[in-house]
Amino acid sequence: MNTAVIAQRETRSSVLPMVIIGLLFFIFGFVTWLNGALIPFLQTVCELSAFQAMLVASAFYIAYTVMALPMAAIIERTGYKAGMALGLALVGVGALIFIPAAYSRMFGIFLLAQFVVGSGLTILQTASNPYVVKLGSADTAAVRISVMGLLNKGAGIVAPLVFTALVLSGISGISDAELAALGTAAKEAKLDELASQLVLPYIGMAIFGVVLAVAMMFAPLPDIEDEVIEGQEEVAITLPVLMKFPQLVLGSIALFFYVGVEVIAGDAIGLLGKQAGVDAITASKLTSYTMTFMVVGYIAGIIAIPRFITQQTALLVSALLGILFTVLVMTGSMESTVMSASTLALFGLPEIPNAVYFVALLGLANAMCWPAIWPLALDGLGKFTSKGAALLIMGISGGAILPPLYGHFADTGDGQAAYVIAIPAYLFILYYALKGHKLRNWK
Repeated sequence: MNTAVIAQRETRSSVLPMVIIGLLFFIFGFVTWLNGALIPFLQTVCELSAFQAMLVASAFYIAYTVMALPMAAIIERTGYKAGMALGLALVGVGALIFIPAAYSRMFGIFLLAQFVVGSGLTILQTASNPYVVKLGSADTAAVRISVMGLLNKGAGIVAPLVFTALVLSGISGISDAELAALGTAAKEAKLDELASQLVLPYIGMAIFGVVLAVAMMFAPLPDIEDEVIEGQEEVAITLPVLMKFPQLVLGSIALFFYVGVEVIAGDAIGLLGKQAGVDAITASKLTSYTMTFMVVGYIAGIIAIPRFITQQTALLVSALLGILFTVLVMTGSMESTVMSASTLALFGLPEIPNAVYFVALLGLANAMCWPAIWPLALDGLGKFTSKGAALLIMGISGGAILPPLYGHFADTGDGQAAYVIAIPAYLFILYYALKGHKLRNWK
């Protein structure tokens, strides 16, 4: 049988698994990017500072660090499919915890709910990303991950809009100025009313998560084994062994910085919008702007890789754009809306200040980082691939650390100038694109 026929059969056999995994990427994209609407919402409901509000992202993303290796151990025992089912069930449990959090308006319970949801997504990410990488040729892995990312970020466009429609529709008098004008009792009643709007949507999410967990157990997903490279047969998979792969370790650090700046661009854009005087409803939708530009970036990646550019080149361009747009965020106007007036307004979207617009454009810069870093970091790992994926997943903790750091600088100084913390992040990603991914030993 010739190579072309074999390749065609392999492509056909991977279509259904790609569809199923694509659904998963949409689901955890939806859950992840709800945070962009949830953060300004909880800042109002729980009366939080910018630093405290960004702890909503921290509680979610710290789960990736705490739970990545335990979840990888579970996947090693149960296989990819059962691990994905467990992840969906955990998301459902986390959604249920939002109910007592909403009724009590206790910020600590909201953070617990975020951690449990994040733990569910940890196992989904740990299982699904290497699964997608191994479903086909290594040279086109970034394209497959880009397709998944397109679904993930497409969900990111939808999630804030759904949140606004289900939670904020019909609720008036919730701007900071309107709430400040109320008496203590009236204000508490209004905040209780606002928080209670979370209950029904999260009950629905819990039911959906459990139903999908059961369905996943019966899904026609083939088992994929990690390839054993010569010389690896007798080597135990331990953290010290994984640390001997520079491309993996540096890739995890690159992901740490990437996720940190991605979360700041996606989740903190609403806070900068509020600082610029954007109304509460529009602020809750701003994550959709960032996700829209990310989708544009993913589509460009799918078209260009590897047809016109390599995975490494895509990462290089992403880093350079990230540096450029960050500088424009820091120097852009917080009053003028000329950028969005000439683009977004053409589609009927509300105009936003230029500085906020450039935050949204960071979505374009960030789009190809995740798809490019994964295959570059896992290249040559052989049987260490699944545990190496867990180390990469731990890099997602950047979403737990950098956003509160941004929140601290925003509270103590200027939310616009606080974006300076993204510059060193993009510089490291630039280093990884130029040199870090090529290293195969530390000498």
